[in-house]
Amino acid sequence: MLSCHPTLDMLTDYSSGSLSLAHALAVSTHLDQCAHCREQVKRLNMLGAELLSKQADTAPQSQMSALKSSVLARITAQSEPTSEQATAPAPSSALSDTLRHIPATLRRYIPEGYDKLKWMSLTPSFKLATLSNESSGEQIALLYIKAGAAMPYHTHTGDEITLVLSGAFSDEEGLYRAGDFIRRGDEDHHQPRVTKDADCICLIVLDSPIEFTGRFSRFFNPIMRYFHPSRLAG
Repeated sequence: MLSCHPTLDMLTDYSSGSLSLAHALAVSTHLDQCAHCREQVKRLNMLGAELLSKQADTAPQSQMSALKSSVLARITAQSEPTSEQATAPAPSSALSDTLRHIPATLRRYIPEGYDKLKWMSLTPSFKLATLSNESSGEQIALLYIKAGAAMPYHTHTGDEITLVLSGAFSDEEGLYRAGDFIRRGDEDHHQPRVTKDADCICLIVLDSPIEFTGRFSRFFNPIMRYFHPSRLAG
């Protein structure tokens, strides 16, 4: 059973269509794996439809037309991802997987499996693959860590969403398994460590780059900043 979920406020924003594309993608991928949250969103959608129906009876026609145009524009934007698919060879046979193990929401970003993505190796046990750099400054990426290995200690310079896709990891606050949805902010400082039984792959959404704090790992910080789209966002 999953232990970490999006907050009710975040699910409400998802239902209303007010989340950014990157955050909505993370929530949608969690919904692929969580019946509890799917039921929550279903109820929120029903409540939203009821409220919209009541407003439609009294709202001016011009206002309803503007609302319809806004909804259609959002649907169109979400149906055309800005991901940069890569064709580099697999960095490790441990990444080989079939599409049936990839959540349905992510398959448009990963059409040929994890091992066909362009992975950037930061250490022998820690790799990163960018799926999309959003014009808003958010980064959607996959994080791969070998079984038993740990990421360097780091903090955050903005919001980070982590969704476990396979394997499991722990940090100072608990153990997280496939499907768990974890949100961290700039006050968090931790070192995720993968369990010894399997490699771990996570979907991450970064509003701004993570900041490594270790004596040697901090040399990676310029790389993380350079490849994060917030460097170019206005």
